[in-house]
Amino acid sequence: MPGRGKHRSPRTNPFTRGVIAVGAGGAVLALPLTAATTASAAQPTQAAVTSVQAAPQSAPAAAQAKTLTYTVVSGDTLSSIARKYGTSGGWKRLYQDNRATVGSNPQLIRPGLKLKVKSTKTSASSNSAASDTSSNGSTTTPASVKTYANNLDGWIREALDVMQQKGIPGTYDGIYRNIMRESSGNPQAINNWDSNAAAGTPSKGLLQVIDPTFAAYHVSGTAYDPYDPVANITAACNYAAARYGSIDNVFGPY
Repeated sequence: MPGRGKHRSPRTNPFTRGVIAVGAGGAVLALPLTAATTASAAQPTQAAVTSVQAAPQSAPAAAQAKTLTYTVVSGDTLSSIARKYGTSGGWKRLYQDNRATVGSNPQLIRPGLKLKVKSTKTSASSNSAASDTSSNGSTTTPASVKTYANNLDGWIREALDVMQQKGIPGTYDGIYRNIMRESSGNPQAINNWDSNAAAGTPSKGLLQVIDPTFAAYHVSGTAYDPYDPVANITAACNYAAARYGSIDNVFGPY
């Protein structure tokens, strides 16, 4: 896909302080006495004196880690997830616990991935993609949560929902048709041989978007990564809408 160039003095009353001895059960208590030196000061009311020994405060209990199952959504990073749930050890621990799922590159996490997250926040609010893991290992997810499969169908459907929110036209069929022509459904596809590549801006991802085009038409709320499936689709469809009216009107190289 070719790129297009864009883009507020307090008043105080003086006081004098003295000490008065009060008998209390044979013991003598030395209590501070405050006497107002101004005529307008109110006289203190005599009150019974009670000696109270405060109970020692116990130290707060250490936060217990709670395991959550988190489903990655567009725009997530391991760092942001670790911060949100207070994961001890940060993103490195999160990556260590999920390396088999994430793969060799911790910077690339795709929407739909299921991650085990150890949260130390007792009131951590579960967002639209997190669910508690019970002692028997089962998980429960709020009924209102919409999830997407981590495959081409899921990526297209999630992109369409983002596009609907942003007012970007396009249909499933139009997106699918162009993806199959451009990358055969491989989100890591890159073109290293055409004129764009020769100019140092190879086409990338599902819809083969070059970096300048991705930067100009990136859709907020999605990952800033041309290899991210949803980010790539939405940016390409945003570009196609600007140039052709819709991705549905693209039937060849664009």
